[in-house]
Amino acid sequence: MADRSRTFCKEEFITYAYILLYIALSSGQIFFNKWVLSSKEINFPYPLGLTLLHMVFSSVLCFILTKVLKIMKAEEGMTAEIYVTSVVPIGSMFAMTLWLGNTAYLYISVAFAQMLKAIMPVAVFVLGVAAGLEIMSCRMLLIMSVISFGVLVASYGEMDINWVGVVYQMGGVVGEALRLIFMEILVKRKGLKLNPISVMYYVSPCSALCLFLPWIFLEKSKMEAHGSWNFPPLVLLLNCLCTFALNLSVFLVITHTSALTIRVAGVVKDWVVVLLSALLFADTKLTIINLFGYGIAIAGVAAYNNQKLKKEASRGSLSGPEHDQSVPLATSSASSK
Repeated sequence: MADRSRTFCKEEFITYAYILLYIALSSGQIFFNKWVLSSKEINFPYPLGLTLLHMVFSSVLCFILTKVLKIMKAEEGMTAEIYVTSVVPIGSMFAMTLWLGNTAYLYISVAFAQMLKAIMPVAVFVLGVAAGLEIMSCRMLLIMSVISFGVLVASYGEMDINWVGVVYQMGGVVGEALRLIFMEILVKRKGLKLNPISVMYYVSPCSALCLFLPWIFLEKSKMEAHGSWNFPPLVLLLNCLCTFALNLSVFLVITHTSALTIRVAGVVKDWVVVLLSALLFADTKLTIINLFGYGIAIAGVAAYNNQKLKKEASRGSLSGPEHDQSVPLATSSASSK
């Protein structure tokens, strides 16, 4: 009995350690990206270039870990037809999400960007209804209204609102919502169960290609003109490593808990980011209205997650117990999560 108790305590400790690691890495990656992109810090205002480097680094490292060193394993069963019809749409939306989300940091504060991201469940639900994946109900309509109202109040309380940044952030939200919808339609319905390592392995090269094309036309000439190729390699390497470690932490949390835990941890992370950003960045000025509106939105997000949990539990009771390890990849612009 004592040995069983010690084993249980050890497992609980490891689980909470992984959750804390995820929250720390997710928050840290957001701050790191803002620091790199900020004109007041590293002065590398090229979100396309930064995101492209993240994807190239993830592609190379995933290949080394899964095919060369064989430390990790990517799920089998991927065919050319599935890659073209499923991975390419998901990869393009992932690229769009990261690109627009990171670009928003050039115009708005980290805290305000997080507040706007709270609208994500609304975008996912609306697109889900349009795609036939969700059913409109009075309860869900109320939850979506609460989230929307909270985000509107938080936006009203923003002192220095920049609408260009808001448009970029909303574009990133739409891209992420479409990616989640595509994951549901194109991957799960075809019987593929992809853990985050597999998603990185298959999606990262596609996302890198989708980012490379606009980077050539939008940022390459600017970087050459301003001599930005002298970007500190150590900072670059650490930033890319942090992105990869974030997605690896998602894999660890999912392995020891469930996809729902990532959602709950994501809510905690969002509050950590909002509050800490006020201390770390001069462009972040929180107001009572900001926090009040964001609190309302987060309450709506919590209700949405609870509703999703009940839906998944009822679905699982019909299909049999199964430990789901297929979750969306974490985004380096922020976590969606």
